[in-house]
Amino acid sequence: MSMESPEHEAAPSPPRNRTKETIRAVKWRLGLVLFASVAVPVLLLPRRLAVGLGACGGRLVFLLMGKLRRKTVAHIESAYPYLGTLEGWNPAAGTPEAIARRTFANIGRTAVEIIKLYFGQGKGLVDRTELRGLEHVWAAKERGKGVIFITGHCDNWELVAHAFGTNAEGMAVVARRQKFEPLTRLLERLRNRHGNSIIYADGAARQIFFRLRKNGAIGLLMDQAVPFHEGELVEFLGRKAWTTTMPALMAAKTGAALVPGFGYREGDRHVVEFFPEIAPDPTGDPIATTRLLNRAIEQYIVRHPDQWLWVYNRWKRVTREQQG
Repeated sequence: MSMESPEHEAAPSPPRNRTKETIRAVKWRLGLVLFASVAVPVLLLPRRLAVGLGACGGRLVFLLMGKLRRKTVAHIESAYPYLGTLEGWNPAAGTPEAIARRTFANIGRTAVEIIKLYFGQGKGLVDRTELRGLEHVWAAKERGKGVIFITGHCDNWELVAHAFGTNAEGMAVVARRQKFEPLTRLLERLRNRHGNSIIYADGAARQIFFRLRKNGAIGLLMDQAVPFHEGELVEFLGRKAWTTTMPALMAAKTGAALVPGFGYREGDRHVVEFFPEIAPDPTGDPIATTRLLNRAIEQYIVRHPDQWLWVYNRWKRVTREQQG
């Protein structure tokens, strides 16, 4: 029998919240059933055929899911004028709708590849992934202060960590727990391989400091909209977006190197390319440093506009007044 007094007992969830939680749980379970039903044929098919069918599936989703298609095209349209001002932009990339269509195809390919990776059929994918610019990684490691890899939801971001862990050395990926716990466990099984590990964002600072002090590597997907109390409004693709300043603060405190690294498709294989480390802003302003890190992601998007995750609303929770 509980000895807690009534005032310390947890208040029951309002009926409306319980209904939302039930609906969310049902949706996640249906998603897992769909995942399982898709996984079986993917695992039975050869890699190249399965990935090709994944692209077809992505294009089919583009046609059938009108709301998601319109949202994705709107995200590209909002950034399109700004992209045109950046060095390296190629107008041959096409209209926002054409970019969105190719983006969905890439998501379909990525989904198939992740299934292959999850069920242990990813060796061919990893073996066909080339690492370029590793000299920038080793130069940063020589300083002995640790490395924070700055990346985003580019190409197959799960494969990037696998390839680096297999062909170079492991990293700890900073991630958020999923609202549906079984999905969290599924992703843990995928990510805790090849010398890699996960650091969850809640209470991550101590673990990150510990790993950097040992000259370890941290991987951070920086292109996610964080809650307002976890970051700052920093420009991204021409608009302000809630952005984590954690890498900038960590680099200032520990001396860790900030090294951009991104994956992209090149024909029938993947490339993971690392670039020279980004020096923090000389004034020590974390927002100014974060702005430099956002620019690195923008430069990737300019070169590979259909391999970034445009379906995600990078600018959510930003009001019109905040955009100015």
